[in-house]
Amino acid sequence: MNITSSEIVISAVRPAQYPEGDLPEFALAGRSNVGKSSFINKMINRKALARISSKPGKTQTLNFYLLNEAIHFVDVPGYGYAKVSKSEREAWGKMIETYITTREQLRAVLLIVDLRHPPTNDDVMMYNFLKHYEIPCVVIATKADKIPKGKWQKHLKVTKQTLDFDPDDNIVLFSSETGLGKEEAWAVLESMM
Repeated sequence: MNITSSEIVISAVRPAQYPEGDLPEFALAGRSNVGKSSFINKMINRKALARISSKPGKTQTLNFYLLNEAIHFVDVPGYGYAKVSKSEREAWGKMIETYITTREQLRAVLLIVDLRHPPTNDDVMMYNFLKHYEIPCVVIATKADKIPKGKWQKHLKVTKQTLDFDPDDNIVLFSSETGLGKEEAWAVLESMM
């Protein structure tokens, strides 16, 4: 997909604030600092629409990005970040759960994981949560450029085993540095619209 227009339309914390209409939505979930903002920026050919922070835990709302007036990317707060109070984490959890389990426009959740490391317990919990609620899921394994190409399959195997990956789901090798996986990711998303 060639993205010619992209803008953030709202940062929401409750359903009343979600954009109206029936455009397809794709939520991006993953632990803090896994590269969700870099993924968004690479997918839409923008350097800094989604703000990249060196401090994890920056995203504290559901950020709706409108692309080509046709679809929304929804960046949800990262999980697994320790410097946030327990009550704040619980509030984020409730906000994310409400969005994911009730939003009719949601076509899939993109679970962003770091290919260099096995998925965390939080990644596994999120994947199991999505499977439990039968929410379509696409796993995006980022930072592939940081691993020699000859080791990609080994790392993918670890990712799949750790998640107890459903072979009916898609997994995409991705690098926001090189653009690897961008076309494949768009092809997968377009097939789900």
